Amino acid sequence: MKFAIFLGCNIPARVKQYESSSRELLSRLGIELVDCREFTCCGYPLRNVDYKAFLLSAAGNLAFAERKGLDILALCKCCFGSLKEAQHRLRENEKLRHEINELLKESGLTYEGGSQVKHLLSVLHQDVGLNALKSACTERFKNLKIATHYGCHALRPSRVTTFDNPVAPIIFDELVAATGAASLKWHEKLNCCGAPLMGINDRLSMDLTQKKLDSGLQAGADYLCTACPWCQLQFDQVQKRMISLNGGKKPLPSILYPQLLGLCMGLDLETLGLNQNQLEINNIGSFLTEE
Repeated sequence: MKFAIFLGCNIPARVKQYESSSRELLSRLGIELVDCREFTCCGYPLRNVDYKAFLLSAAGNLAFAERKGLDILALCKCCFGSLKEAQHRLRENEKLRHEINELLKESGLTYEGGSQVKHLLSVLHQDVGLNALKSACTERFKNLKIATHYGCHALRPSRVTTFDNPVAPIIFDELVAATGAASLKWHEKLNCCGAPLMGINDRLSMDLTQKKLDSGLQAGADYLCTACPWCQLQFDQVQKRMISLNGGKKPLPSILYPQLLGLCMGLDLETLGLNQNQLEINNIGSFLTEE
């Protein structure tokens, strides 16, 4: 299998461990990643400012992948949702697609809708498969309890993203279970992490985050698990800031899914980037047992 990897803007600058762990993990699983230097922003920051500019940016990325004959694998759920949104709008509106293609001509591109967009979790669950993931594990977790955070942009709007059932998703839970860890039921599981409000209304943003953390701790979670850079930053860096501001709050550290699975596959800690997470998760290895 071969995919054009779409990193977006945030991961290379702020969550490098998500990229390094994902690349090594996918390589071990026989998936070839193609780096497209032509890729630019997914367009999301412009979506509520200039919708056509958003579509043009997203469509340019889709057209580059299409020219290479590759489907896109996105690590960021925001980028995934943006590219899926653009696909949907351009597929449903022929006039708009023609208008965007006229603009793309200046870059020598044409968007025809020939490439698919998948998130990392979808590729692992559907293309690689749970049995293959289990077979790739040399160790499995025992007695590890995980609060799985789905995030918003992959689940909704479901008719656009087609990622999973938006009210009763199972993909992420099954991927966590493949490592031997228990994916818990918890009240705030599908709610927002608070990241979209950070920098706009920090207090509300952190209140939403704290509700998630309290819910996860109440359910008995040892760790949160994410698969989106924005959610990871909120539960990692922002939670660390919250602890320094409030004091006394019990932390609920967050681990990225490729880090979680990578530990079971025996990937080295430097590649997984565990030391790049702000809240310490090094003791997670104590839950591992040999197959």
